[in-house]
Amino acid sequence: MNFTSTSTSTCILVTGGAGYIGSHVVKALGEAGYRVVTYDNLSTGHPWAVLYGDLVVADLADREKLRDVFNHYKPKAVMHFAAHVVVPESVRNPLKYYRNNTVNAVNLLETCLEFGVESFIFSSTAAVYGEPQEIPIDEGAPLEPINPYGQSKVLVEKILADCTRAYPFRYVSLRYFNVAGADVQGRIGQVSPGPTHLITRALKTALGQIDRLEIYGTDYPTPDGTCIRDYIHVDDLAHAHTLALEYLLSGGDSRVYNCGYGHGYSVREVVDKAKEVMGIDFPVVESGRREGDPPALVADSSRIREELHWQPQYDDLAYIIKTAWEWEKALQRRRKA
Repeated sequence: MNFTSTSTSTCILVTGGAGYIGSHVVKALGEAGYRVVTYDNLSTGHPWAVLYGDLVVADLADREKLRDVFNHYKPKAVMHFAAHVVVPESVRNPLKYYRNNTVNAVNLLETCLEFGVESFIFSSTAAVYGEPQEIPIDEGAPLEPINPYGQSKVLVEKILADCTRAYPFRYVSLRYFNVAGADVQGRIGQVSPGPTHLITRALKTALGQIDRLEIYGTDYPTPDGTCIRDYIHVDDLAHAHTLALEYLLSGGDSRVYNCGYGHGYSVREVVDKAKEVMGIDFPVVESGRREGDPPALVADSSRIREELHWQPQYDDLAYIIKTAWEWEKALQRRRKA
């Protein structure tokens, strides 16, 4: 399909656009000429991370505010990122995840249908696959999540599929693998008071902000006993979203796509590469397994490459770590200023 961009006159609503991934997508949309409005409660996002368009500070549970925003901005499409994303927390507090990730998604979808918004892009996750039997994982693999976070996303995907059958409505669900890195120009990146991402924790350990980096589990059925993950640079992921948007606005049917590079690195390999990139030998200790972690998650991303012509630009672990490292150092300078 040939995509036709109507970016100069098209308004896109981005929920969670002040967060890590959402802000990079807002940046990509703004650079492509779209009119962007970010809807975010700032529970984990930051106003300064919204580089383009307007920011509305509100919660998705506030149906009246949602209706006001749709009525005022009249978005042509919605990109939905707003969600809780910490797997161990979801195991400890599942209702928090189902209310925010699933119930609030229903609020948003009902508002889309009320205002005639027929194009929807959903931020999903590789956690929907649970512990897959075959690696790499294609989109047809069984959805058997092993934690409430993944289950909350599966429920939304099922709701989206039902909406497609019942209403004039189309969606693209993008299942992310491990997102890492930062804006290549150093303007935005991941900010979290309690980061759980391996690369971010490694960088903060190197800076002395964390005493030591823990490796959670060394007895997995992998070559070195640690978990294997497919790391994707956040700017490549943002580009996948703009392609998905162009596809839907050009009349494309509902689709599901994996977003990953198709090869993985173990925790030990990532730690070694981080030390190499930074030139710092930070302390590392081994710990027990973390709840909800499958041994390996690696994407088969051939569908999005073939159908949307997605061509990653930053498929290099050292480069991913380098951009994240430059961002972490900039954050540290900002805090000291």
